Amino acid sequence: MSTATDSAPTPRHYDALVATLPRLEGRTFAITGCTSGTGLVLAQTCGRLGARIVMLNRPSARADRALSTLREAGLDATLVPCDLQRFAGVHEAAALLAQACPEGIDVLVNNAGVMGLPDQATTDGYDVQMQTNHLSHFLLTSLVWPLLEQAARVHGEARVVNHSSGARRGEALRADHLAAMGGKLGGDGFPGWDKWRRYQQSKLANLLFTYALHEQALAARPGCGVKVLCAHPGPTDSGLQGKTSHAGGTRLLDRLILWRTLRVAQAVEDGALGMLRAGCEPGVESGAFYGPVGRGLPGPAELLPPERDAAAERLLWEASLAAAGVSDFFTATQRLAA
Repeated sequence: MSTATDSAPTPRHYDALVATLPRLEGRTFAITGCTSGTGLVLAQTCGRLGARIVMLNRPSARADRALSTLREAGLDATLVPCDLQRFAGVHEAAALLAQACPEGIDVLVNNAGVMGLPDQATTDGYDVQMQTNHLSHFLLTSLVWPLLEQAARVHGEARVVNHSSGARRGEALRADHLAAMGGKLGGDGFPGWDKWRRYQQSKLANLLFTYALHEQALAARPGCGVKVLCAHPGPTDSGLQGKTSHAGGTRLLDRLILWRTLRVAQAVEDGALGMLRAGCEPGVESGAFYGPVGRGLPGPAELLPPERDAAAERLLWEASLAAAGVSDFFTATQRLAA
């Protein structure tokens, strides 16, 4: 069932894709950033298919409204506070997840993201876009890995789904953007390209994390049953663009970038199709990447060719371990119990 409004683009592919998905009773989906946009569509859709939904959102009235929306529809939904702009907040959320999901997590969807923000540091010292979009998701995935393996033992598999973007294309991964250099990564001066490079770096990190974790799990946890996948939405009228404007995206360059995106933007339901395929479709392979292809109005989400870069994946992995304070990605049980 579509969730479009009269003012939003009409979904073109959503209903057909959802009709092919299996029932999800007995499965638990933990989703970051699902107060609105593609994350909320994903939560609603998986909930209607029978999954239990754990919403990982920053405490806010919007988070409360999103939870109420699901519960009023008769869906099984729980809210776990999760502030991705603080590593301490991620640790707190992971501990609450362990309490809320003793049976494990079947699918962790790292969806939350910010876009086009000023050159600001988090309290941990990292660029606000890189920490929110990648580094905190890296830490969260590490901390809840035992819950994923637990679900895989029960149901045969579990999944991690990262959410990238068409904006991932551009510069190669830069070590300085993964370091504690928030507020020192180009500033916000004319013409304003630097904020968009910082965003590009964070979305490239989402995809590289997928490939790196896929390889690390094969080497360190063979047979664990946890698949790692990635999706991107394509140009989507998700509401993220409006948040960029409210955060200071008023330069001509900002307006041009947002106008070009919205000119060909698809419905938010269609923007969620990559995540739905990666998270719900039977028979997917670890390391797969789903999203629309081509230019102009996006088509349905498809399996995309790999975009591998071994050197960048190594850089991403080592820098992320250091930033998150993690020595061994797969030993989160001891850290949560500490």
